[in-house]
Amino acid sequence: MSAIIFHQMNREEVLISLKTSHEGLSENEVNRRQQLYPNKLPGGNAISPVSMLLNQFTDTMVLVLLGAAVISGAIGAMVDTLTILAIIVLNAVLGFIQEYRAERSLEEIKQLTSPAAIVIRGNKRYKVEASSLVPGDIVILETGDKIPADARLLTAYSMGVDESALTGESIAVEKDADNILAEETSLAERINMVFMGTSIVRGRGTAVVVATGIDTIVGEIAQMIQQTVKNMTPLQRKLDQLGKNLIAVCIVVCASVAMLGIYRGEPVMAMLLTGISLAVAAIPEGLPAIVTIVLAVGVQRMAKQNAVIRKLPAVETLGCTTVICSDKTGTLTQNRMTVTRVSTFDDIYEIRMDNNIPEFINLSNTALNIKDPVMDRLLKVAYHCNNAVSEFKQNGNFSGDPTEIALKKLADKEGVNKSVKRLLEIPFDSDRKRMSVIVEDNDQVLLYCKGALDSLIPLCSSIYKQGKIQKLSRHDLQQFIELQSKWAAEALRVLGFAYRELKNTEAGNCTEEELENNLVLLGIVGMIDPPRPGVADSVAVCQQAGIIPIMITGDHPDTALAIGRMTGITNQNEVINGIQIDKMSDRELYDRALKSRVFARVTPQHKFRIVTVMQKRRQVVAMTGDGVNDAPAVKAADIGVAMGKTGTEVTREASCMVLTDDNFSTIVAAVYEGRAIYDNIRKFLRYLLGCNIGEILVMFLASLLCMPLPLLPIQILWVNLITDGLPAMALGMEPPEKGIMERPPRPVNESIFARGLGWKVFNRGIFIAVITLTSFITGMLYCKMNAINDLSLPQTMALTTLVLSQLCYVFECRSETRSPFELGIGGNRFLLAAVFCSLIMQLIVLYTPFAQKIFHTVALNSWQWAVIISLSSSRLLFAYIRYLSRRIFVSGSNYVKINAR
Repeated sequence: MSAIIFHQMNREEVLISLKTSHEGLSENEVNRRQQLYPNKLPGGNAISPVSMLLNQFTDTMVLVLLGAAVISGAIGAMVDTLTILAIIVLNAVLGFIQEYRAERSLEEIKQLTSPAAIVIRGNKRYKVEASSLVPGDIVILETGDKIPADARLLTAYSMGVDESALTGESIAVEKDADNILAEETSLAERINMVFMGTSIVRGRGTAVVVATGIDTIVGEIAQMIQQTVKNMTPLQRKLDQLGKNLIAVCIVVCASVAMLGIYRGEPVMAMLLTGISLAVAAIPEGLPAIVTIVLAVGVQRMAKQNAVIRKLPAVETLGCTTVICSDKTGTLTQNRMTVTRVSTFDDIYEIRMDNNIPEFINLSNTALNIKDPVMDRLLKVAYHCNNAVSEFKQNGNFSGDPTEIALKKLADKEGVNKSVKRLLEIPFDSDRKRMSVIVEDNDQVLLYCKGALDSLIPLCSSIYKQGKIQKLSRHDLQQFIELQSKWAAEALRVLGFAYRELKNTEAGNCTEEELENNLVLLGIVGMIDPPRPGVADSVAVCQQAGIIPIMITGDHPDTALAIGRMTGITNQNEVINGIQIDKMSDRELYDRALKSRVFARVTPQHKFRIVTVMQKRRQVVAMTGDGVNDAPAVKAADIGVAMGKTGTEVTREASCMVLTDDNFSTIVAAVYEGRAIYDNIRKFLRYLLGCNIGEILVMFLASLLCMPLPLLPIQILWVNLITDGLPAMALGMEPPEKGIMERPPRPVNESIFARGLGWKVFNRGIFIAVITLTSFITGMLYCKMNAINDLSLPQTMALTTLVLSQLCYVFECRSETRSPFELGIGGNRFLLAAVFCSLIMQLIVLYTPFAQKIFHTVALNSWQWAVIISLSSSRLLFAYIRYLSRRIFVSGSNYVKINAR
């Protein structure tokens, strides 16, 4: 039974519709309805841990590696087999942990339900488990209660409900049971309803349950999370396609090499082993492991900057983010009402918080006297006409209504006298729009009153100005009314403050109306949930990087627009609300979103739709949030970002990344890291594939030219072992290049080989193949001239040339635009260490008798080393000459300019 229609009905119509009464349901009827309307949230289709683990082995690249492991084992290359299997198991375990944690969202959302409730059944009160509630139950609500189900209010006495987790509204919502609302009334404005998971911060009342379990607003959110399908990240899609392409290329090329060799008369078994070895070498089995390690290193760097990554692919996805859809409350703002303006008749002050200490900036160009009786009295009213309470053992921290907390904190920091006895309270209510208390202070009996300015003005006959109490004039009122309008346009919530002295006999003998009369107007206060420090700068950096920030909130449109303009998200005067979204097509919604960039009064369904509409138009969307209402959109986004301090556990579990400092600015640092990591992935992909193409072409061209085998199967596997591992991994540790945040995001459909990378890979593969064959032919000629009928020397020269050329190539892969000498050869110490280790391993194979027998190598002399080094380092030498030429030219130009002066 849905709660959608009940805000349109009066109380009696609701009771009739639900077939209940003020006396509650009978026991038999409760039992019947419990079978139909369970008050439990969905648990989803549980996936067993075993199934979740097995799903990790369905990726294309993993299947390719499994095939390579089987083949390696079949030809006796057990080192390769064990290495590949270790890589597969590592990736599977990491993937399993991430998926298992992500699916905890539905379990966490169940914690929002209230454990117990007070109900009226059969005209008797019972305390029951919240899970036993049914539509038609009459529940009794008190201050501090968590709402156990969606309900229509029957009575509400000064009731304020904190709905920020559902709507994003920072201020407690004043409830009114008498109101009958229009059908299209937004969730945040349904003041005659209360919703599961929200909390009563003040007041009391009764309500009739209208929806339970999956029919509640929270239940709908739980279902949206459950039904969300996570798409593959851009990197996952590209690596998946790369794996498929590698399978096709390897089968064709390796089969061709084997068949050509057999056709020339080579032994069948030898050529089959060569083809299989070449297939194993051609597949970059280290790629998934290196990607994982590079992402993990990025995760560590980001953790130091307060961004905790829960799912490794999210690191790379951040790098191509084009849109950030951000919640307002708690994400762009501090989720803490703060007094920012105070005005008496004589002075206007801006309040700035410095280390949680308020600093009064006088905007009227008159000095603030701390002993000023008007300000002193106003702060006393703010402190004592207030029901926020100090938290136990938490000095300076209060609990209660956010507005009252803000006022009490300000007055508390200014040292207001706390030893005041409260005699009577006239509570706030939505009709009066004010609250009053009577206190005894230094033998004086005083009435303190705060509330909406329009409700106070008719009660005031005097004003405190120019150091004394004077008669209130129309001019005085106009000054405050104009200031209130100005502050309201800046989305400040404005409250007025007044007081009067009472005679001892008045407190107990006068009516409320008589007490709240002839008041002295003290001034007004403006407050807002302010933007976080640094958010405006972060938004500017995002826009410079080509990322579009969009605010999506359930808060009031005026507040949303003010925060949007303060943070620089928008320079428009337009806010799109939930009712307008419902009337828009996807195309119109997309266009308006990019233009206006501020949404207000939206529901979780609206947030979810905005994210999906962006994704359908090839935008890579990041969604930030902290409340339960953000969870479905956070999970649906390409990258979901949750707040670690103020965020709910539901949203954290649905996210890919958690900001431990709740700082929007941390996202900018995360995007920076994401772009740097993708660059590094392209670098080692360029290296790995360039090397592998070179190895394939060496064998393929030799077969086409009817030459003997330049490399034996075990030599192919050796090259694969020492060049595809440590150097590629070290390349992934390359420091970020300059200007990363000055370029636009890469297109989501951009090939991983875009911007000329594919040609660079193929070009270098050809070069490696040519110089390796040149070295092989040189060795063959030497053997022929010296009547040596053995291919050990030519194959050793080819092997060493292939290894050295790849180790030289790895330095060129450090940047796509700059030479290794511009970057500085020592800029990546991990790479230097990796190359050194690979060289030592190659020398061991060449000069130790044990390894010579296994790999069929011979020791090389000086002229052979000269040939190998000159061929392998020729491209690197050419790059160095070009680098020196540029330096000489630049130095010469600067010298001429200096002399010309």
